Amino acid sequence: MKVNRLTPNLAVADIRQTVQFYCDNLSFELVMAVPETQDGIDPQLLDDKEYVYAMLKKDNTELMFQRIDTLKEDITLFDKDSIGASMSLYLQGKGIDDFYNNLKNKNIQISEMRLTWYGIKEFYIKDNNGYILGFAEEVQKSEE
Repeated sequence: MKVNRLTPNLAVADIRQTVQFYCDNLSFELVMAVPETQDGIDPQLLDDKEYVYAMLKKDNTELMFQRIDTLKEDITLFDKDSIGASMSLYLQGKGIDDFYNNLKNKNIQISEMRLTWYGIKEFYIKDNNGYILGFAEEVQKSEE
């Protein structure tokens, strides 16, 4: 099998709260959402519906979120696994300084930014479900 893309599908407790967190804090955009009735796809969250799934996108990154009860129904291997951080998602891009300064003013858990020994500037946040997201940018080496 040739793999063309990796899109994480993360278990969450509440789709609406998760979409709000990622859109408000990290500038993701809602691509689509599946209502609890699972009889169609909505391009936006409607006030009179509960949702079991949402796909979000930012630039070339897509994330899927599925309400944990339906994820456990769909993928029985999950068994009794819980929501939260047993891994981290690592997103690399450009403009990390402005992005970091913007996030510091929001009510979210955020680490200090650091420059690693291998030339990457990075920091981490914890989302509203307990997932850890790392943000990184390669630092330009000065010409010697």
